[in-house]
Amino acid sequence: MNQQISSPTLDTLFRRTLARQPDALALVDPLNKQRITGQTRKRLTYAQADRAITAIAAHFIESGLPANAVIAVQLPSTVEFALTVLAAHRAGLVVVPLPLLWRQAELTSVLNRTAARAIVTCSKIDGISYADIAMNAAAEAFSIRHVCGFGSDLPEGMASLDEAILQDLRPARAVLQDGRKAALISFDVTSEGFRPVPRAHYSLIAGGLAMSLESDLAQGATIMSAFAPMSFAGLCASLVTWLLSGGTLVLHHPFDEDVLQTQCNDHACDTLIAPAPLALRLDERGLTERLPSLRNVLGLWRMPEQVASSAHWAAKRAIMTDVYLFGEAGLFSARRTAADGAPAPIKPGPHSAPREAPGASIAGEILLTPKGTLALRGPMVPVAAYAPPPPAGDGLIAPPQRDYVDTEYAARIDRVNGAINITAPPAGVMTVGGYRFLAQDLQEWSRRLGQGALLTALPDRLSGHRLAGRAQDNARARDALTELGLNPLMVEAFRDRGGVAAG
Repeated sequence: MNQQISSPTLDTLFRRTLARQPDALALVDPLNKQRITGQTRKRLTYAQADRAITAIAAHFIESGLPANAVIAVQLPSTVEFALTVLAAHRAGLVVVPLPLLWRQAELTSVLNRTAARAIVTCSKIDGISYADIAMNAAAEAFSIRHVCGFGSDLPEGMASLDEAILQDLRPARAVLQDGRKAALISFDVTSEGFRPVPRAHYSLIAGGLAMSLESDLAQGATIMSAFAPMSFAGLCASLVTWLLSGGTLVLHHPFDEDVLQTQCNDHACDTLIAPAPLALRLDERGLTERLPSLRNVLGLWRMPEQVASSAHWAAKRAIMTDVYLFGEAGLFSARRTAADGAPAPIKPGPHSAPREAPGASIAGEILLTPKGTLALRGPMVPVAAYAPPPPAGDGLIAPPQRDYVDTEYAARIDRVNGAINITAPPAGVMTVGGYRFLAQDLQEWSRRLGQGALLTALPDRLSGHRLAGRAQDNARARDALTELGLNPLMVEAFRDRGGVAAG
């Protein structure tokens, strides 16, 4: 009998490690999870995680979610995030990650555009009722039929996934695990606005391989992930690198430096994945002495134009790998040398993983477009999502063929060493941590604040930009931002503290 051979999915990778070492430690919650979500901290073996994944997948199926349905997920960096994504894939669903700083208006838009059938969140995050935000967004999205949550005090009508796990259910349908099937729809913010970016499992795995192979991530590694997971890069930097290594994933809710240090030492983490500016700050403060078990650091750059001017890496026992992020379009990695700790030069053309290994597989290709911007090509890059629109003059004329994605980051070739220098981010796009939005949106928000009020974005080395505001009446400013549907975490930038606020 011929057996169909398909490429692996994320669930396939999990099951491989489960079969090999079911009692090994798989997932560890943040040390301060009780403060963040009000939930008890968990430590799960692969076998325990598998039972929870199976039960959640069964709940999704018994709720009536058909195969290939879209399920939206808005969760912090906790065990529940990993369990939910893997359960959705085990049930044959497509995941839409929702960043924590998205506004209700943004959530509603994405839910409607993807025709999402369900949304998963938790009761509270940092004191904010995300369950209420999800319920309000779902009420405005006609496709939503199921609202699920973790934690206590869930609103009426929201199904408890904690209770589903306790029931130890089994899925009623078998799902073909094929890496070519859709796994993820993330949303990029470009100069043209929101852009849906669908990806198959193999594309996610390619992104994780580009990180893990270039950084020489060891099999069975104990990984501390301190990067928000609700994006393509966030999923690759946590879930995918963990699944590829078959080790332990220790989750950290960004960013409490003391908690991170305690967690890392408690679990003897050998790998840290974190925003690059924060990793460099740890290095300046004596990373080798404070985190003696670390041997590998992956620093993720949301603002890749800052890499070339960044400080040299000083720690000798832990090597840093720079991971260049270009929104949801793609990424590439470059390991620094132990000799001087300077960022490695990035040359145009194919780049292998690892870069310097002879005969290594090609992870992708870096291009310079005729208009002086950086472009990406390769298995992780979703070309169709960024295809140029058809000409405005005649709808019958097909758009020009293109096998790469233009990231819109300005770049040039260094005449001395032939390396690419990334010089500026896409025009009109602002970044506050992991939250991207258009500059014109900021202007609109500012106009709604009333006379004498100011809301602007200031350059910030750590997060790209930071929101700064001033209002004669902070309460009125908060009300105006709430009416706009802004996430409460952003509204609180105008909390009372002498009339000046910064977020």
